[in-house]
Amino acid sequence: MQRLYDFLRRHPTGVDSSWAVMLSGFSVLWVWSVPEAGPDGPVAAAVVLAFGPVVALRRRAPEAMLLLAVALGGVQLLVDLPPNPADFAMLVAVYSVAAHDGPRWASRLALVGGACAATLSQLRWPMQNVSAAGQAFFTVVMSVPFVLAWVLGDSMRTRRAYLAQLEERADRLEREREARAKVAVAAERARIARELHDVVAHNVSVMVVQADGAAYVLDAAPDQARQALETISSTGRQALAEMRRLLGILRTGEPEEAGQYVPQPDVQQIGDLVEQVRTAGLPVDFRVEGTPRRLPTGVELTAYRIVQEALTNTRKHGGPDAGARVRLTYFDDGLGLLVEDDGRGAAHETCVDGGADGRGHGLIGMRERVGMVGGTLDAGPRPGGGFRISALLPLKPAHR
Repeated sequence: MQRLYDFLRRHPTGVDSSWAVMLSGFSVLWVWSVPEAGPDGPVAAAVVLAFGPVVALRRRAPEAMLLLAVALGGVQLLVDLPPNPADFAMLVAVYSVAAHDGPRWASRLALVGGACAATLSQLRWPMQNVSAAGQAFFTVVMSVPFVLAWVLGDSMRTRRAYLAQLEERADRLEREREARAKVAVAAERARIARELHDVVAHNVSVMVVQADGAAYVLDAAPDQARQALETISSTGRQALAEMRRLLGILRTGEPEEAGQYVPQPDVQQIGDLVEQVRTAGLPVDFRVEGTPRRLPTGVELTAYRIVQEALTNTRKHGGPDAGARVRLTYFDDGLGLLVEDDGRGAAHETCVDGGADGRGHGLIGMRERVGMVGGTLDAGPRPGGGFRISALLPLKPAHR
């Protein structure tokens, strides 16, 4: 049954043509069975057969079929052919034009023509032995089907237009959703790139410094070399854990192994970071001013990464005798960060802004992180040498 229904939907003109053949055959039989009503048989048969295309082509050319029905109605009046089954095609033409999303003149013509058809028929072939009131009532009753056909067709047209609008809106929303998803994916990839840059730049720098120190004191001080190797091992494990956490975000459909990923670093771990840098040979003066309190996760991660990136660049490019100073200040409405060193000054600036990793991602990554939390960043050389990075991160209520 479903196949038959699908076949009929795929061939609407064939279905309409079948109905047209049935209507024409029934109308011709009516003309032949009532020879005294109207003109000669061949003329009447030709008129009723001409109504067939009105039904057969009502979907392909509804406006043209409406004009054909109006013309045939006029011919029917002229040749004195009384109402017959073929006139049902007029009703079909009115519905088809009203349901079609075509010019409005055709819809108005269908409504007016349908409403006037019964009146013209009653004037041309008045009912015998019926009062004027009865004839008027009959005319109104016969006009109702045409009006209802037009209303039904117009309702179908409005419904189809509404459904088309809903489909267009759904398609637009789907495209917008896909666009937002692509933007979100791009932002997430950029965030992961910044995270990987910070992790690799800092930890690999510590490992390289410790490896150089171990090689230098390997023969003279084996204990110090062993301690340096242990630092390299722990730093490498930490870097691997963070990289696994970041790369795990990119994996879909893979279950996370227990203990495989580490939490996001926060402000409380800045002290451990400073201690690690001190162990690598860079003297750092670290102080916390104000009252420490819980911060939004994004602010804590941003603060940690800024300090990490600044100390990494000091260790890389500040020179052998460079020292650093880190200040973490809690204000009522913000968190202040100050990281400065007394290294090589302008040369350090070039490295941070344009060559820290050969791609210039250091300072750019800092500015992006600060911008994501609505903060401000000021970076540049210090008077008398060295480099300074100052950031102010606004504090918002942490929802945890």
